[in-house]
Amino acid sequence: MAQLAIVSVNVAEGKDVRLRMRHRPSGAAGYVWYKGEGVDPDRGIAFLSRTRKLYVNGPEYSGRERILSDGSLLIKKLTMNDAGMYTVVVFLTRTKKEIGFGRLSVYPPVILARVEASNTTVTENDDSVVLHCYTNGVTIQWLFNGMYLQLTERMTLSGDHRHLTINPIKKEDLGWYQCRASNPLTATLSWPLVLDVKSE
Repeated sequence: MAQLAIVSVNVAEGKDVRLRMRHRPSGAAGYVWYKGEGVDPDRGIAFLSRTRKLYVNGPEYSGRERILSDGSLLIKKLTMNDAGMYTVVVFLTRTKKEIGFGRLSVYPPVILARVEASNTTVTENDDSVVLHCYTNGVTIQWLFNGMYLQLTERMTLSGDHRHLTINPIKKEDLGWYQCRASNPLTATLSWPLVLDVKSE
């Protein structure tokens, strides 16, 4: 028999989401939803009894959650605090139940990425430059003259890819640089920054 689970989803902050179940058993008598992984009465969101026509909100109820008739959980106007694991208990009889888990990931909208440089006019072989990508994006990629940047032995990226160092500068580094910032839902591309490389 297939294991009950909550379908894990990625949703943007401020949107509504409906947490659905995979392999939901038929003939459910009631549902209880919890915030977090596991059955903890202090983390209960709501309880719906279909047989007794009873609905009770729990300690984690914020005024934005509602168990729907099919047992799914509707959460309105998501906040970053809504992210995390959820647990659902499906009651089949007084003594039989199934438990499922799933993750809700909430991402803020990616704000416009911006590239700044330690210096935009540099001298070949004498100077180095550090480019900074300012954004709240999760993943950072660099572009050079409209194409994804191919790193050379003179280029190093910081661990989070937000800083690109070129040392020393060569004439072929002349051109325009952009950073592309993204999360699993959205992406944005910075305005080009032009790097001018002077000869020695």
